[in-house]
Amino acid sequence: MATQRVRIRRSTPPFNPSEAPEEPEELLEITLRVNGTEHDLEVPGRRLLSDALRHDLGLTGTHVGCEHGVCGACTVLVDGRPSRSCLMFAATAQGHEITTVEGLARPDGTLGPVQQAFVECHGLQCGFCTPGFLTTITAYLEENPDPTQEEAREAIAGNLCRCTGYQNIVRSVCRAAELRREGEQQ
Repeated sequence: MATQRVRIRRSTPPFNPSEAPEEPEELLEITLRVNGTEHDLEVPGRRLLSDALRHDLGLTGTHVGCEHGVCGACTVLVDGRPSRSCLMFAATAQGHEITTVEGLARPDGTLGPVQQAFVECHGLQCGFCTPGFLTTITAYLEENPDPTQEEAREAIAGNLCRCTGYQNIVRSVCRAAELRREGEQQ
């Protein structure tokens, strides 16, 4: 079988970004409420929430994996609901309560129930995906405080982990539910 060659002719030279005229991007003044604290920021209109959290606020617990909203590593809670921070502009988060993995600890600084369950059940290995799992599971347990293992699997289906086989993460979901119930009884 013969190999076919295709020659492409360009009528114009390829675009070179360094030759484009630089126009400064307009900065927006926004206030983000993150983990109960308000932060006044000046950000470009296209600044992603994940970048504002990590680079402007120094909250590096939120990780960016795929940058397409597929892996779930960048998941934060927006008004208590899981949201992919790599798909959300920081300016659109204004007026909403943002909770990152740093905000999941108890007020005294000890681990929250989902975090504690991950420790007890060995729900993490490299830890890159863990913040997204923790925020996703925290929101899920608000809706379903007593999940079965199958329901736990469905709850984490939107988060990817390259290291584990997910079994310990599923166990962590069920253990976190137990810890939450125990905490409510005290």
